[in-house]
Amino acid sequence: MAGANHQTVHRFDHPGEGIRRAKSIPKGRQIDPLAQEEIEKLLGDRSRQRDLLIEHLHLIQDTYHQISAAHLAALADAMKLSFAEVFETATFYAHFDVVKENDPPVPPLTIRVCDSLTCALFGAEKLLHAVRAGAGPHVRVVRAPCVGRCDTAPVAEVGHHFVDHATPSTVIAAAEQGDTHPHLPDYVGYDDYVAKGGYRLLERVRSGDLSTEQLLQALEGASLRGLGGAGFPTARKWRSVLGEPGPRLMAINGDEGEPGTFKDRFYLETDPHRFLEGALIGAHVVEAAEIYIYLRDEYPAARAILQREIAKLPPGGPVIHLRRGAGAYICGEESSMLESLEGKRGLPRHKPPYPFQVGLFGRATLINNVETVFWVRDIVEKGAAWWTSQGRNDRHGLRSYSVSGRVKSPGVKLAPAGVTIRELIEEFCGGMAEGHEFRAYLPGGASGGILPASMDNIPLDFGTLEKYGCFIGSAAVIVLSQQDDIKAAALNLMRFFEDESCGQCTPCRVGTQKAAALMEARDWDRDLLGELSQVMRDASICGLGQAASNPLTTVIKFFPEEFAPKGAAE
Repeated sequence: MAGANHQTVHRFDHPGEGIRRAKSIPKGRQIDPLAQEEIEKLLGDRSRQRDLLIEHLHLIQDTYHQISAAHLAALADAMKLSFAEVFETATFYAHFDVVKENDPPVPPLTIRVCDSLTCALFGAEKLLHAVRAGAGPHVRVVRAPCVGRCDTAPVAEVGHHFVDHATPSTVIAAAEQGDTHPHLPDYVGYDDYVAKGGYRLLERVRSGDLSTEQLLQALEGASLRGLGGAGFPTARKWRSVLGEPGPRLMAINGDEGEPGTFKDRFYLETDPHRFLEGALIGAHVVEAAEIYIYLRDEYPAARAILQREIAKLPPGGPVIHLRRGAGAYICGEESSMLESLEGKRGLPRHKPPYPFQVGLFGRATLINNVETVFWVRDIVEKGAAWWTSQGRNDRHGLRSYSVSGRVKSPGVKLAPAGVTIRELIEEFCGGMAEGHEFRAYLPGGASGGILPASMDNIPLDFGTLEKYGCFIGSAAVIVLSQQDDIKAAALNLMRFFEDESCGQCTPCRVGTQKAAALMEARDWDRDLLGELSQVMRDASICGLGQAASNPLTTVIKFFPEEFAPKGAAE
């Protein structure tokens, strides 16, 4: 109806004069014509469907280095969404710089300095202050949570280019030279992959030469488990999804945000087609017509490689959608990832129903981690016995350990499942770094707890660490030495969780904040911290809040010397 968005004012100036209409007043936020023109030009012929909201926000951020209120309103209008829907999504993610009407503009270049644990061990705080002091007036320097390059700590991100083993001079030089784009490493491209037998397994599965049942039996025989952290049996998950009514979808979780973890990035940047073939096989098994790959925004090189290599795949098969995260650790949780894929805030869903029943867009959805599907080809081609023959200490299979910290040779170490921390350090990492003595380690990243060097004979695998209040998770191993402050390390991790909490539930939102404040004290109130930790474990909606207290509880339990009266140790 014409005038439906206007308010009519009736005014009576003199008795008997009658009714005179005043100028109508528009209701609601009005669309700026220039912003509308810019958004329409930016979107071009791209779809305006709801789930592409985050992708479109990235377009604005990349083009203008910020997102203005006028652009938000124009985007909402173009996508037929309310301003509130667009605003709440844009402000949820750390990589979107939403600028209000009277705020100063964001500088054209942003430098992010990682301050998570491993980078902190190697001087991230000093690096941050030095870069701030030396950067020009048109550069913004901010802290960043883990960027997935812990083996080259400390790390800074200049635009979308990462500076490894960063120093103030190398970071500032990159900024001054305009070196702001990702550098692509050498990797196995499509032609080389096919020449060495790539995609033959996929052809066998699609042709029926290898049946779905035979493939699932191979995965079951190998006992392949989810390698994103949860460790759920892969074949059982695939069977569960296949048992749900169609149409079905597949989603790949590449939001590898756990501090200390970088294995998925390593595999995507070196052998992307082995991952893609495994994903395509999984989609065929569950009869999914579409695959959604959710990749963290901190992996621009991996994203560029996947964009290039997906385009080389022959026609036919599932449609592959490559979606970009926006700086939210919580989206590594599978239901939060689904919300983000739908273009919303990454808030965890209540379960049940589970994603394999009601997942992306309400459909049954197969969700796998990048590394899980990466191993499908090798296991099926080489046989389950090959996989199970690997392992130590009564464990089976291979594990990709992301090792960082005080070792001579950090990096992704493909080692037998069940290797101990001593074996991992001595046999795969070249021993401890010069001048460092092994004191403690994180067996499973930020949320996996902290153990002392005296507990060095525990097999690092699923199910071996839980009785100590720890877990292996995605096998992110951070090694600490006698030069490191254990309580400060635990505080660094708690601050990470405080910053990354989605805020949906009070036990996590307030619990991480209160825990960090209590841990800043010289003398920890261990009883109060213990009570708070229990509440967070019992009442948080998802794994972030439930596991956030693991570092502090394990420090209290296994490092009594940290709480001894001063001088008592002597």
